[in-house]
Amino acid sequence: MTILIFLAVLFVLVLVHEWGHFIVAKKSGMRVDEFAIGFPPKLFSFTWHGTLYSLNLFPIGGFVKIYGENAEDAASDSAAGKIVKDSFTSKSKWAQSAVLVAGVTMNIILAWFLFAFVFIAGVPTIIDETQATPSAYLVVQSVLPGSPADLAHIPQGAKIIGYGEEGAESILTPSAFKAYTSTHEGAPVSIIYTQGKSETTVEVTPIEGLVADAKTQPVIGVALAMVDTVKQPVGRALVEATKTTYNSLIAITIGMGSLFRDMAQMDADLSQVAGPVGIVGMVGQAADFGLASLLMFTAMISLNLAVVNMLPFPALDGGRLLFVGIEAVTRKPINPVWVGRLNAFGFILLITLMVVVTYSDIGKLF
Repeated sequence: MTILIFLAVLFVLVLVHEWGHFIVAKKSGMRVDEFAIGFPPKLFSFTWHGTLYSLNLFPIGGFVKIYGENAEDAASDSAAGKIVKDSFTSKSKWAQSAVLVAGVTMNIILAWFLFAFVFIAGVPTIIDETQATPSAYLVVQSVLPGSPADLAHIPQGAKIIGYGEEGAESILTPSAFKAYTSTHEGAPVSIIYTQGKSETTVEVTPIEGLVADAKTQPVIGVALAMVDTVKQPVGRALVEATKTTYNSLIAITIGMGSLFRDMAQMDADLSQVAGPVGIVGMVGQAADFGLASLLMFTAMISLNLAVVNMLPFPALDGGRLLFVGIEAVTRKPINPVWVGRLNAFGFILLITLMVVVTYSDIGKLF
């Protein structure tokens, strides 16, 4: 199920990104030969208004084939002395730039839309237990390593639905839970929790000495919080979505810059980077917390995709935009053969990085 959710998320992100390139190219009068989701071999395709629409076997990306955008088309036209009026290179640098930026723009718009939708529909938020409504619930915020709760494998994010003898205690608040465990030192306490659709019951024995400011108070080693679904008015939700999108883009850009700086210094910590395997696991975890969490996570992936694609690196939108910028300044086209070589080199480096990160992802599983 987790893999299906991941593929659905990836499908939406790729579809939105490639649709951005596609629609701006069409509006700019460029010839679009193919709009594809996934990579060949083809599973299904049809032609409409001169464009081949295809769904391919490997759902790990997608592409829009605009005539004249790749080096082969440009080299062929140049050798033949042809100027194709509806090719990518025949259009203005502004039009070319708009096409290249359109995919990233659509990813940012998608993220903003998802943030806004979640804020309007309601997002799980930590609240004061004195303000709890009947819909509020008790959640494990964190688990102290080596504590009884950790040894009982109570996960972070678990929803506590009962505790005490056979889970009979009905007051589900942090203070009530704390008061109960503080009077049961050395006595097993049954805790019932849910994570996703599964319900688990464990027995945990409170002990003293775990909390620095209350060493004589028996605890099990969890930090609890009341969580409720908080909805925002439409106007405020749109403003908050804009702020969240902007702040997230800044944070992702800074994080990406730090990563490349550390890579240049041969000091990068790849354990903090997630590849396809790692993202599958994170998508599953987000889905376990509910639709709002999954949509928020999808928005963050979309923003990460936008930042990565704008890097001035061959084979990425940012790299191709850099070539367009150089041509605009020099007023001379870059040799398409060299463009092809640089893009191929960039693609090989990206695949290599993906393999390394995937290897790191797999290592985290064991």
